Amino acid sequence: MLTSEAISPDKVQAVGRTIGSMTLGPVQSVRRQEQDLIISAENGSLVIRILPRGMIRFKLFPGAAGEDAVLSMKSTVAVVPQENSGGTLPEARLTEEGDKYTFATSEAILSIGKQDGGISFMSGSRQFIADQAPLAWDESQAVTGLFTAGKSAHFYGLGEKTGALDKKGERYEMWNSDVYAPHVPEIEALYQSIPLLVVHEEDYTYGLFLDNPGRTFFDMRSNTDSFLMQTETGSMDYYFIPGPDMKGVVSRYTSLTGRMELPPHWALGYHQSRYSYMSQEEVLELARTFRAKQIPCDAIYLDIHYMEGYRVFTFDPERFPDPKGMIAELKKLGIRIVPIVDPGVKLDMNYPVFKEGTMNGYFCLKPDGQPFVGPVWPGMSVFPDFTEDRASEWWGDLHRFYTEMGIEGIWNDMNEPAVFNPSMTMDLDTMHGNNGEPVSHGEIHNLYGLLMSKATAEGMKRNLNGHRPFVLTRAGYAGIQRYAAVWTGDNRSFWEHMAMSIPMVLNLGLSGVAFAGPDIGGFAHHTSGELLVRWTQMGALFPYCRNHSELRSIRQEPWCFGPEVEEICREYIGLRYRLLPLIYSVFREAAETGLPVLRPLVLEYPEDPNVTNLCDQFLLGEQLLAAPVYRPGTTCRAVYLPAGTWIDYWSGQRYEGGRHILAEAPLERLPLYVKAGAIVPHQPVVESTDLEAQRELTIDVYCSGDESTGHFELYEDDGLTLDYEAGAYSLRRFRLQEEASVIKLRIDTLHSGYGTSLDTWRLRFKHLSFLPGEIAVGAISADGAVEASNSPEIYYDEAEQELTLWISRPSSDMEIRIHQK
Repeated sequence: MLTSEAISPDKVQAVGRTIGSMTLGPVQSVRRQEQDLIISAENGSLVIRILPRGMIRFKLFPGAAGEDAVLSMKSTVAVVPQENSGGTLPEARLTEEGDKYTFATSEAILSIGKQDGGISFMSGSRQFIADQAPLAWDESQAVTGLFTAGKSAHFYGLGEKTGALDKKGERYEMWNSDVYAPHVPEIEALYQSIPLLVVHEEDYTYGLFLDNPGRTFFDMRSNTDSFLMQTETGSMDYYFIPGPDMKGVVSRYTSLTGRMELPPHWALGYHQSRYSYMSQEEVLELARTFRAKQIPCDAIYLDIHYMEGYRVFTFDPERFPDPKGMIAELKKLGIRIVPIVDPGVKLDMNYPVFKEGTMNGYFCLKPDGQPFVGPVWPGMSVFPDFTEDRASEWWGDLHRFYTEMGIEGIWNDMNEPAVFNPSMTMDLDTMHGNNGEPVSHGEIHNLYGLLMSKATAEGMKRNLNGHRPFVLTRAGYAGIQRYAAVWTGDNRSFWEHMAMSIPMVLNLGLSGVAFAGPDIGGFAHHTSGELLVRWTQMGALFPYCRNHSELRSIRQEPWCFGPEVEEICREYIGLRYRLLPLIYSVFREAAETGLPVLRPLVLEYPEDPNVTNLCDQFLLGEQLLAAPVYRPGTTCRAVYLPAGTWIDYWSGQRYEGGRHILAEAPLERLPLYVKAGAIVPHQPVVESTDLEAQRELTIDVYCSGDESTGHFELYEDDGLTLDYEAGAYSLRRFRLQEEASVIKLRIDTLHSGYGTSLDTWRLRFKHLSFLPGEIAVGAISADGAVEASNSPEIYYDEAEQELTLWISRPSSDMEIRIHQK
């Protein structure tokens, strides 16, 4: 514990790196080479590369001057090959104008100063975006980029960071760190390092992605009219990502670093964990209790105590004498097991994993050729070198130990990598083979967790016979979304940590990580019944939904605080399962576009000044707005509703947006609102996504009562296999159009490669503004008329102003028209 001595005047040190004095200097030549513009200057070179979708890459080579300089443009594994991204290269024009060169594409115009290599950014329509001062470096070649920023600038992204949604006035370090305590707003580095900064100005939004997996910094604090992007080692290799809006930046960034694959359906259910469930019988009893209490649950996690002496790829023979039998019994209950797998391999000559890895040279080495050895849970351990493809393939195939037992999900932890030594990680001079291009650990530290998850996901996929794997990771880097979901690490059972998880997960979403969430209830310390209720209400709508706690804390399974808490938790976990058709469809949108599942309001309402730093509300897709209660003893709270009409999900009360309202929020209620015009699918609550149930798909259409439109795309597949990649899925677009005396709902079948046993849909038109008269349901003819089919079953509830129709699941385009009586 630190005391006041830590701020003794003679111990206070300046924060941050100084800016080096060396710059490119006068430009000596500029030449085009295919998609590159190569600037050779007195003190080095700068390569500017044109990429698909208007993105531009900048890579600095300090000291590498002259046309014969070696300029390697190799990227890290974070960047997917752009030639396979489906985008086309824009045309670029180079002109010379007085004291500058101009390099222009349809998306961006760069003005490059001849005297110093400074750059001015403009949009394709010559709208000013930002100035970048000449890149500067010091004797160790630590580089600083300084960019101007207007007074109206707001900053988002940067992955997993504490603090508010808007990072204006803050400074952060990119260095994956095992931080058990404290998770407070001033902490600069946690487990994930995603060096993407989204800069949102009044009339333009752009992104900067710094592809450097060593220690880097983003400083929006030191200057009021500019911000810094700094490296400590390795290259200054960054990407300019044009907008002009935030959605455009996120979509382009994820085309650069990849998008998530669709997870298995069960991974979207409710998950239960503890450090640790200590025996096979305890796990089985836990699962039976979920079923007896009719609380939905899809997965139970095994923390490190399931292993024999904390050795990965083992089960303790006394605590878990029959793991395969246990897993089979759990699957009958619709519950899967997700075991933890850490990278530390116990140094034990009698341990097959250690022996095999040592014999084949799969572990990280010190400069003297000896393995790096450090203490973690098993004691002194060695660590796989995931920069080597052969080591990664070996590690991935070790997971047959789990898949042959019926396990389909793996939990990667301690993969910063965490080591119990003063530096809390590997020695920085530890060497990684890197497929023949050796690098030190200090240069690629932040890649380690991503590479471990990549090896795990690829190994699981090879061994699951066509089923989708699920991987959860603590550590990661840009591109981690391609391989794993992310949880936000060792939080606490504090109300403040519940509140902090909202902007943390929202910024992860803006950084490409759509599948993320915190430990519900808090991992360490002791939760309360009230905190567990409020966190479960919120967590039920987060992309990743897991309750997890540590061994010294009181138990926090949903039933641990009496019948009232149990009933409310059951209701909100059930709400998640009712909304799974919506959640799964939004996940599919994330996989296709890169847009987040959980969204800050500024993403959908970028011109609203009231939402630029709104940290305690969020959107699920575009349809639902949630305003969790995150303070004890609170039974009402202010809620900001943006422009439009909003409907209380529970009561049906309507509110005009663009203002704050005071929402009643007794313990059993999460303030939740639906935007008028939204189309929200529901299903009955099931105890597991795996259990057979008589599913009925209900599609709620929230009418606005005025002339407006709404849309939604409903996605369905088997939720388990990779068959959807070959077209085994269905996709239907719903388009709502409201006019003065008629409501039209068009359903277009965009793809119908997946058939279900669900033949009947229930359509509920909610909050009708008029008494319905003639109703036409049928296919759409060439002239746009509705060719009436058999009359559907209809019910109208006048008190609720709700019209219900039962229709056959459409196999072709159709339309429903409701005329005023």
